[in-house]
Parts: sequence; C-alpha cells; structure tokens
Amino acid sequence: MLRRIVFIVLALVLAPPALADGLAQLDFGIISTDSSSAIRSRYEPMFHDLEAALGMPVKLYLAGDYAGMIQAMRFGKVQIARFGNKSAAEAVDRSDGEVAFRAVDHDGMMGYHSVLIVHRDSPLQSVDDVLREAPTLAFGAGDPNSTSGTLVPGYYVFAKHGVDPKKLFKRIAIANHETNALVVANRQVDVATNNDIALERLARAAPEKRALIRVIWTSPLIPNDPFVWRKDLPDDLKQKIAAFFLAYGVEGPPDRLAHERAVLDGLKWQRIIRSSNAQLVPTRQIELFTERLKLAEDESLAGDEKARRLAEIDAKLKALEAMAGS
Repeated sequence: MLRRIVFIVLALVLAPPALADGLAQLDFGIISTDSSSAIRSRYEPMFHDLEAALGMPVKLYLAGDYAGMIQAMRFGKVQIARFGNKSAAEAVDRSDGEVAFRAVDHDGMMGYHSVLIVHRDSPLQSVDDVLREAPTLAFGAGDPNSTSGTLVPGYYVFAKHGVDPKKLFKRIAIANHETNALVVANRQVDVATNNDIALERLARAAPEKRALIRVIWTSPLIPNDPFVWRKDLPDDLKQKIAAFFLAYGVEGPPDRLAHERAVLDGLKWQRIIRSSNAQLVPTRQIELFTERLKLAEDESLAGDEKARRLAEIDAKLKALEAMAGS
C-alpha cells in the first residue's frame, strides 16, 4: 500500500502541469542559436502584434539550448515555442507538445539544409577527406538536440559510414550555429556542422567572416522548424493564435499588411502555415535508422536480444512509413 502511495505521489510530481484556462500571459520560446539582441529584434515585432490580437501579454522566453526549452515546455514555463525537428519530437514525446505551424521561407522554400563547413583555405574538400583525417582534426558539433547541427549530419555523414564522431576526432567542441561558423572562420576548429539559413544570416551580419567559410557537404532538404504548442492550451486561445499566424502578412488592410510583411521579411519568411506531428516522421526515421545501424554492429549483445530489438525498431519504422503514406 505504501509503495502504491509513493508511486502516485511521484507520478503527480513528475507529470507535466496542466495549464489553467485563465492563462495570464503567453510565453513564446525561441532557442538562442544567435545573439539574444538579434533574436529579440527579429521576433519581438511579431510578438507585439500577437499580443494585440490576443488581448494578453506575449513574452519572449529565450533558452540557451534545446534541452532547456523542452524542459521549459514540460513544466509550463512556455506554452508555444519554435523548435528544430529533432527537439520538436522530444517536446511532443516528453512535454505534452503538438506541432501546430511552420514558416515558409521568403523564397518559398519549405525547408533548409544541414552543412559541413571548413575555412576557405582548408585542404578538406569532402566528407571522405574529413573521415580520413578525423584523428587529426578539431570538430565543431551542434547542440545534441539540434536537427541540422547533430541529427542529420550524425546520420548522413557518420552513421551511414559506420563511424562514431565521439571516437573519431582529435577534439570536439559543442556550440550553436553562430559560434560554430565563427570558430571555423577563425581557424579554431577544422570542420563544423551548420545550416544554410544560419550562413545566410552570417553573410548579412558579418560578410567578412562568411567569406572565410566554405561548404563541403550539403544534406537533403530538412522541413522548416515547427512551432509547437502545448496540447492543453485552451481551445479558444488555440483558435485565436491560429487565426493570427495564418492571416499574418496575408490578409488585412493594406497598411497592416505592409507592416506585417516587413516583419516577416526581417525573419526571412514569406508566411506561416499549418503543420502537424506528421512533419516529424523523417526525423524519427533518421533517429531509428541510426539506432538500428549501431545496434546491428553491436557485438556485445546476445543474438536473441539483438534480434528482438532490431524487430522492435523495424516495427516502428514500418509504422512511420504508414504514417508518412497516409
């Protein structure tokens, strides 16, 4: 009986808190992949407009990494946030989250690309060069929960070649995209992960630094980062948020449209559209493929145990295929 009481108490303590219907303000989370001042200048004009539309305060919540934002959503410190696809999957699984929207880039693109970057004068020209020279190289890795900084290159560059970056390089430094670009430009690391959007941003902010960087590998298209909200947001508030984002820069009087389009232009977005958890299927597939590759090569596991776990992964992959095709 005592053990049951302890279990119930722990479950209540650890469960994500439900949001009250009388929410006093909306906390909107953004990951600090850039300087906080730059992020505020890009996002706060839109948040001021959202505040007016909702009739309630909208506050920017900045987190230094994806894990911090996942926890913030889990414990109700943020109600909506923009994640990378990998961290969005974590927020859906662990923080009562649900994918609601994503942006369309200013050029109409529905996604972006992970890249490997080197100094322009580096002798490294390809992934093969990086893998061959890795024991002598310093590697700039992304946040562990970053899609373009870790998950995508982790699969396409490392897992598919049967190598573990943690055991491969002479030294690994973990940082956000802005820092990784700068340490490559300054020759503090030999090669690093990044993405093409972050490099475009660097080209505008510090063109002399961007000129020192060369891309040696580009990934397949990654779906644009989703906006995730907590599933327990009041339905009427969800409807108001959706109405705001879907009309922003698209519908309204000319003077307001001009303002909203200028805000979107500052974010390098064309518009915001609906999305769903189905957007995360490719990310989940890559994670499972990577896990399967590692498991298949693990010689420490007994044959029956390995076969059981491989079958579990294959069943999950099959279910994701069905979801993607539906």
